Amino acid sequence: MPPPDKPISRRKFFATSGLAALSLTACQTPRLLSEPAPDPIIDIHQHTHYHGRSDHDLIRHQKIMGATTTVLLPAGLYYGLDALCGRNDTCYALAKKYPNTFRFFANEMPYLKEAADVIVQYLKKGAIGIGEQKFRITADSLYMDRIAGIASDYHVPILLHFQDTDYNMEFNRFYKTLEKFPNVTFIGHAQTWWGNISQGHDSRILYPKGPVTPGGITDKLLSDYPNIFGDLSAGSGLNALIRDPEHTRAFLARHQDKLLFGSDCEDTFGAGEKCTGAQAIQAVRQYAPDKAAERKMLYANANRLLKLNLA
Repeated sequence: MPPPDKPISRRKFFATSGLAALSLTACQTPRLLSEPAPDPIIDIHQHTHYHGRSDHDLIRHQKIMGATTTVLLPAGLYYGLDALCGRNDTCYALAKKYPNTFRFFANEMPYLKEAADVIVQYLKKGAIGIGEQKFRITADSLYMDRIAGIASDYHVPILLHFQDTDYNMEFNRFYKTLEKFPNVTFIGHAQTWWGNISQGHDSRILYPKGPVTPGGITDKLLSDYPNIFGDLSAGSGLNALIRDPEHTRAFLARHQDKLLFGSDCEDTFGAGEKCTGAQAIQAVRQYAPDKAAERKMLYANANRLLKLNLA
């Protein structure tokens, strides 16, 4: 005789039933005819197979979170993005299967001899940008120049993960790249980028807390260079949004034309405290100076910058 089923714990029961209810509410409950459609949202920063998440769970996550168009960012051939997500082929395949929902970038490790050929191959297949460039180079290196040259030739943006001591290092020298390639659009992201909204930031502190001292490097770059934009994604972006609400209100008002929503979260929930993307959407809505600014950051800026030509 087979052993009896193991009783389900109280915690597991409520977690499972709550997730099921959320799924039904977000995905299966029809809207009333009099109820307006939710505002569209463009998510510029997601990954396939992120920490093993399936395509099915990714699609479900994005729908629950509210993203109507999602940009997929591939890893490099070997250890790009620490090999925790899918590469060019998986992003391309999902975008081709669901062209009304997903777009994709091209990517490769800039120090590989085949990097340019790989990136160009996927740009010709329809990639709308390059990135996430998360590799161990300096922010004004010849490798950065190599990728920026491709972006210039194909008129696409580059999304960069700035994390001093690890990726696109020596952030304080990045202005040289902006000046060298004034016709290339760069999108900044990650711990060093967002930590430096505060003047005198110590880049060894990845998630700084407490009040922001205005005048940080990131704030100045957004103000002084028309070809740099900010990606609000991940824990670093969320931390920047919530650490100092008074500063956030002024920062969003000041840079409302230069900021883009991204999620970059690996969860399967799409809502609540376990989803940094959902929390970032809520923070933008809470701290944006008005509805028009909110719509820019959650939709219009990305639509314009990435030339998506959505309604």
